[in-house]
Amino acid sequence: MSRISPISGFPEFLPSDRIVEQHFLDVIRETFELHGFASIETRAVEPIERLSNQGEDADKEIYAVRRLGAAADEKSDLGLHFDLTVPFARYVLENAGKLAFPFRRYQIQKVWRGERPQEGRYREFAQADIDIVGDGTLPFHYEVELPLVIADAFSKLPIPPFRIQVNNRQIPEGFYRGLGIEDVASVLRIVDKLDKIGPDKVTQLLTAEDGPALSAETAKQVLRLAEISSTDASFVEQVRALGVQHEVLDQGLERLAEIMNAANEHAPGLLVADLKIARGLDYYTGTVYETQLIGHESYGSICSGGRYDSLASDGKTTYPGVGISIGVSRLITRLFSQGLVKGSRSTPTAVLVALNNEDERADAMRTAAALRGRGIPVEVAPAAAKFGKQIKFADRRGIPFVWFSGTADGASGDTVKDIRSGEQVPADPATWAPPAQDVRPSIETPQENS
Repeated sequence: MSRISPISGFPEFLPSDRIVEQHFLDVIRETFELHGFASIETRAVEPIERLSNQGEDADKEIYAVRRLGAAADEKSDLGLHFDLTVPFARYVLENAGKLAFPFRRYQIQKVWRGERPQEGRYREFAQADIDIVGDGTLPFHYEVELPLVIADAFSKLPIPPFRIQVNNRQIPEGFYRGLGIEDVASVLRIVDKLDKIGPDKVTQLLTAEDGPALSAETAKQVLRLAEISSTDASFVEQVRALGVQHEVLDQGLERLAEIMNAANEHAPGLLVADLKIARGLDYYTGTVYETQLIGHESYGSICSGGRYDSLASDGKTTYPGVGISIGVSRLITRLFSQGLVKGSRSTPTAVLVALNNEDERADAMRTAAALRGRGIPVEVAPAAAKFGKQIKFADRRGIPFVWFSGTADGASGDTVKDIRSGEQVPADPATWAPPAQDVRPSIETPQENS
């Protein structure tokens, strides 16, 4: 037998961590539905032609799908989707006649990217997206609403404080055009790496002859714009002070100021106007978002998205949209690595029904069924070992209660033992229930245990 080795970039969580992940997914799903988003699921594959040309790294990150038995000269025309926005845009085009606009959808699925694995960056990972798509037009107020939804979801999860950074792609695009820069897309992609590689490396890339080849002064202006940040609309005057003018820049400043003013009315301090945010995917045309955990800024964004006006178009009608995506795998991986969260147990089981002997397994199964019928997760002991061994089995898995039948130790009736405190009390499977906090696994944080 060949030796089994892990494949990097494809996370597989242990049961206790999977409980945390499922809790996050449940909270996110419930929050999205509270805000009126309908669930959809799209296929895992899309034509490679549609997936390509969505950004600098899109082509090299796409996993092609090909039959093992395919002929040597048979090319693959399908690829695994690298995000959920591109397949959603296709879904909208195919089903436009059956959808009611503006269409609010959420989607929680796996995506695949062929990039170099590192902490929080995987080849396969879970995303949770919300998007609102219009028929021909889409009011800007939805660009304010989406970060409010994300903030609502995050407020219910055990995560550190966070900030949602927002920009409008028209601001850097108009600013660059005002500086006379022609290759705007390349400059945007380089500036988008500012937090990862720092200003010196960004300057090198901007001035490189095989890159945008900007002058040193022009590169300084690009970085000056990227340094601007504010929690209100004061960024407008800071940009104006740089002395660059362009019509597209004016439009972007006006749009972002409207969003910041509206957001501060509903949730003061939630959004930060950060003019270095660009997003690397080419389909974004307006507002863009990134979300960082405060104190973990070097980790990068754990939730991002933006406005796209042309991604979904059939030639007659364009369906503009705005969306934001939580990198669920990326988020919880950081929490695990920093010891910020853990599951209270490695199984949903709250009660282990002990066995006096194998002849009583049928009775034990009836007891378990009665408890399950009232919503209590139960399992029967795997074998009729000594009670001490059965209690250790429960303890290793974090199961808080062990149930003993009426014949155990000569007892006159069934009893249940809280193996954490040692308290053992009479119990009837038709009426007994554990404390509410013990029915399901909980999510623990260091603060709770300190």
